[in-house]
Amino acid sequence: MVKKVVLNKFTYVPETMIILGSGINEFINALTDSESISYTDLFDLDTDESIGHKGKLHMGFIDNKAILVLEGRKHYYEGIKDSDMRLLIQSFAQIGVKNMIVTNACGGMNETYHPGDIMVIEDHINLSGRNPLVGINNDALGPRFVDMSEPYDYAFRKIIDDVAKKENIKLQHGIYVSYLGPSYETKAEIRAFRMLGGDAVGMSTVPEVILARHANMRVLGLSIITNMSTGISNQILSHDEVLKTSKKAMNKMSTLMIEFLKNI
Repeated sequence: MVKKVVLNKFTYVPETMIILGSGINEFINALTDSESISYTDLFDLDTDESIGHKGKLHMGFIDNKAILVLEGRKHYYEGIKDSDMRLLIQSFAQIGVKNMIVTNACGGMNETYHPGDIMVIEDHINLSGRNPLVGINNDALGPRFVDMSEPYDYAFRKIIDDVAKKENIKLQHGIYVSYLGPSYETKAEIRAFRMLGGDAVGMSTVPEVILARHANMRVLGLSIITNMSTGISNQILSHDEVLKTSKKAMNKMSTLMIEFLKNI
């Protein structure tokens, strides 16, 4: 059904898809000539709208370039199966999408970061205890054992750095730690994650990147630092604050993604 919906809109398959994390949904306003369809109609999947995930596929254009934008995602803490996690990414890989920009809202563990900063993900540490490729391998998409030596495309990171320099936008660069959730991390956990080399922590992204790399898709990862993590900040963590900070960083994030898309 995904192929039919996409071809009805464009008559061809766009090269790039974007996944919008919590509070980043306003990016869809940058699309022109767009159409949308809910995940319920497309995949028979619902998303939790209370956390800022509308659960829609938007199909439109940025500077005359066709783009697929996923407004919202599924998380393992929702109790989903690996097959449901695979569905969102592999459905697009199977029809020929080649690039993925994945975004998220996350907590900063690096003390040089500040809420509202944008971090380019250079690598990740998967501490969720889950991997979406567990089970029967889809040999048509990729190998049983997937190389993860460069999950976040180096050339894409160079392009986004050049864009940021041109637009005078400061970027952080760091390692993203994936945590299962839905509870926030303890102070002891944050200390441990920092000792492992983590700079930011969140509850998404890594499963999608694993699936994209399995299908040989090129990936750019961008995180909005919405708060400082437990033990670094004395502030009580809440998802409302995550959404508020994400929205404040939206202008920078939109500029980066729009200009990036023009350069690939």
